[in-house]
Amino acid sequence: MAKFKVIVSDPQTGASKVVELEEARASPFIGRKLGETLDGAVVDLPAHKVQLTGGSDSDGVPMRANVHGGIRRAVVLSGGTGFKAKRDGERRRKTVCGDVITDEIVQVNMKITDRPAGAAPIALPVKAEQAPEQ
Repeated sequence: MAKFKVIVSDPQTGASKVVELEEARASPFIGRKLGETLDGAVVDLPAHKVQLTGGSDSDGVPMRANVHGGIRRAVVLSGGTGFKAKRDGERRRKTVCGDVITDEIVQVNMKITDRPAGAAPIALPVKAEQAPEQ
């Protein structure tokens, strides 16, 4: 069955939250496309709306919104997700995953698009004070 590590980002604060979902809690993601909006209750943020923005499979191959389907493909890229140009005008064949979430995907990236009035934003983690060395 599917197991996802979901990273939910808050564009307002720049903070992010990691939620691990397994089995029945992961099933609402199967078959969804990048760019779709979901209810935040699936990632422990009730009354929020979250949008799928990306992800990667177990080998680290990134998902790309303009590659249709849920399988890996080798495509010619000249920019965007999964490509870093070494010189101007460069094009290269790269392997990327399609825009549909399947059970092969292990990481899903999301962002909060709508929050209820008065809801607290995701807080940045507080760093613990380091003890002075002796």
